[in-house]
Amino acid sequence: MKVIVCGAGQVGANIAAYLSQEDNEVTVIDINQQLIAEINDHLNVSGIVGNASHPNVLEQAGADDAEMIIAATHTDEINMVACQVAHSIFHTPKKIARVRQQVYLDPAWSTLFSRDHMPIDLVISPEVEVAQAIMRRLNTAGVFNLNIFGGGKISLASVVCARDCPILNTPLKHLTPLFPNLLIEVVSILRGDEKIIPTDDEVILPGDEVYFVCATDHLKRCLEAFGKKSPSARRAIIIGGGNIGLLLAKQIEEHHPDIDVRLIEKNLQRAHFVSQMLSKTLVLHGDGLSRQIMEEANSESTEVVISVMDNDEANILSSLMAKQYGSERSITLINNTGYVPLIAAMGIDAIVSPRSITVSSILQHVRKGRIIAAHSLRDGYAEVMEIEALETSSIINIPFKDLKRPKNTIIGAILRGDEVLIPKPETVIRPNDRVIVLADHTRVREVEMMFAVRPEYF
Repeated sequence: MKVIVCGAGQVGANIAAYLSQEDNEVTVIDINQQLIAEINDHLNVSGIVGNASHPNVLEQAGADDAEMIIAATHTDEINMVACQVAHSIFHTPKKIARVRQQVYLDPAWSTLFSRDHMPIDLVISPEVEVAQAIMRRLNTAGVFNLNIFGGGKISLASVVCARDCPILNTPLKHLTPLFPNLLIEVVSILRGDEKIIPTDDEVILPGDEVYFVCATDHLKRCLEAFGKKSPSARRAIIIGGGNIGLLLAKQIEEHHPDIDVRLIEKNLQRAHFVSQMLSKTLVLHGDGLSRQIMEEANSESTEVVISVMDNDEANILSSLMAKQYGSERSITLINNTGYVPLIAAMGIDAIVSPRSITVSSILQHVRKGRIIAAHSLRDGYAEVMEIEALETSSIINIPFKDLKRPKNTIIGAILRGDEVLIPKPETVIRPNDRVIVLADHTRVREVEMMFAVRPEYF
């Protein structure tokens, strides 16, 4: 597949890396010459310096026969115009744009991105998706990472195992006998720098970050199995009144009116604006790193502090200080995933990565076949995909014990109608099942082929 990626920042570079590893022909455009030089040095892609919305630059990038354009520069207007030019001049079949300004996404202007106006097939708003990701963590204490599949019926969660975790040193094959009624499957373990796609004989050690797939209505019981227990939040502090902080406060007001929310914003003008946009949230002007403002926000009796400033280091430090001042839990916004192993060791309870969320949103529209959702695990070492099985797929009606799967892949769960199944040796996949699969990033193409149409069908 020939793809043009506009923007060589964190999101664009990550998407280009994923696609190039799978033998796609990728061209990256950015106005920053240094970023393009780094792309050309480290990735098997073509880098072009220029404005991604200019027709001559898109032509140079090969837009004449490109199958997809992914516009992820830092400027919404460039992203939108790049997609419009790709459509109007080069007839590019698929156009994806990252749009951050919420005014463009207002329901009042819902026809803006229609085919008759600005034909963008997928508009991604990182701020909205990050706020939703934080909402999912808000009342799920103990989860470090959390993603939802199967229309909300299946969860992919991770926990960091403390020394008092009840199932330490237990082979994974013994989890089912220990918890026979629990719909759970461990699909990956991060142990320091080691990334493990486990066999049944693997054991869990202190400090491991364990990823598991489970039925969403079993999630709290699964967390308890890992020794994670905490009451739901009744009071919350949001540090940072940017787009994410404001959206999050609005969602809490709408969906959890029983939660008392206090928002801290350092910029006085922004604090005034945010206070006018919210009806129940108490907005405080001050520095989230200040003990005085945290005491004023009543951090010692707050269940959860959510740090969503635009600086990773400030978010980490404010989360740690909030816990020192008495907050029970912390949720931290992190763009640099290199910090994640350190964060888990520091005692921060949960993280949200805008970069990972945006990359995952794009990936599900890049993948071939009936892939409904895709999520990239840390640094892209593996993907978790939700795939619809077709009548013509090669894996249909074969018992799991006889199913030939690519190396380093795990089928974690099956959604059949409204029923969640954890595969057993005699389980078979039926047409229209939604299957949750974890695959090493080098095996994604093979997994796509597993669910593709069988050659003999023709």
